[in-house]
Amino acid sequence: MATNLDLNIDLLEQAFLLSGLKTKKETVNYALKEFIQRRKQKEILKFIGKVDFDPKYNYKAKRTRKKSV
Repeated sequence: MATNLDLNIDLLEQAFLLSGLKTKKETVNYALKEFIQRRKQKEILKFIGKVDFDPKYNYKAKRTRKKSV
């Protein structure tokens, strides 16, 4: 989908140089993905201290090692 945007050129250039990506399009898409990821992480913070953990749960019991041949 083609979209025309009036972007701040200075911000775009800074992001482009910092990202090391090949195109400005990649830079904008990367920035949008990072923005979304950070917002989702903030949502998770609401659950800190609200999840009850079972102190008897043995997380190592489910681990298995593959035997090398």
